[in-house]
Amino acid sequence: MNTIKVLLVDDSLLARRLISNALNASGQVEVVGTAASGAAALAQLATGAPDAVILDYEMPGMNGAETLLKLREIYPALPVIVFSGASEHSARVTVDALAAGASDFVANPTSSGPDLATIVDLELAPRLSALCRRVSLRPIRELPDRNASARERLPSDALQVVVIASSTGGPNALANLLSHIPATIPVPILIAQHMPPVFTRCLAERLDSASPLIVREAQGGELLTAGSVWIAPGNYHLEIEAVPEGARTSLNQGPHENSCRPAADALFRSAASVFGSGVLGIVLTGMGHDGLSGAHAIVAADGAVLAQDEKSAVVWSMPKAIVEAGLADAVLSLEALADELLRRAARKRSILAERKLRP
Repeated sequence: MNTIKVLLVDDSLLARRLISNALNASGQVEVVGTAASGAAALAQLATGAPDAVILDYEMPGMNGAETLLKLREIYPALPVIVFSGASEHSARVTVDALAAGASDFVANPTSSGPDLATIVDLELAPRLSALCRRVSLRPIRELPDRNASARERLPSDALQVVVIASSTGGPNALANLLSHIPATIPVPILIAQHMPPVFTRCLAERLDSASPLIVREAQGGELLTAGSVWIAPGNYHLEIEAVPEGARTSLNQGPHENSCRPAADALFRSAASVFGSGVLGIVLTGMGHDGLSGAHAIVAADGAVLAQDEKSAVVWSMPKAIVEAGLADAVLSLEALADELLRRAARKRSILAERKLRP
């Protein structure tokens, strides 16, 4: 695509200069305007049309939260990426920003991490490219043969665990999905969301407060019980392992997969290994193709995989990979995904009730 034109909003003159230089030097992004305040940013947006906004969320005067609220009222679809620090306070602020409508975030460089130019090339530019790509919103091809046969061949008591993959746009998608799931759901849910350490814990706390479910960041060793929701901690793969009592969470720092740790592939494969046909995988919005290898494992074990549709996804790369590989039992909106999950869970609940009533 053509060079991405961005408006950079940061109250620090030095930060604006350094970030602008790094972005312009990337060859993929052009800074067409800078603003030192939220009010100045909104004024520039009224006279120009950048492809995206890069926003410092902690500014004096009209801060990032107020700026984002105003911006979303006028420009609901304009991509906004927040630059975030790595502290717990910054993580909480960033998770708040995502809930308020930010499209994604990139962590500022630290003394022990990559420099700004590397972050721009490897993280910021790809995110801007994915978010600014004009999606076709073409109709999703139907999958009639697999759809019908999958629902017919699933064992009546198949559902044992739900595993979810999400990345860019994932925090809001997860909030939407989990808000429609009651605490009485008879299966555990495990999530691999691409986020660094601390951020995942803050996300778990936000999801816990916004849904009927108890949502926690996994620590490793937790027994999987009905209605429990566990999120993979940043920089760790979350997997499932069988134990005499049933199954429990397991964490490791194995190699990155798809440049990710946590990676959905690791979670999906372990779920398929432990629960076989009892796995329901859900692939939500996100860049890249994490979850594809794991989805192959789920399907090979006679489990089922659902994919979020293009229209409701912020970035349709991860679900698209599932669809194009022919692995999706269904391609659904967020609301429909929740309905389908509950339909399968209700069948599981009825099977359990029938067993209790047997003499």
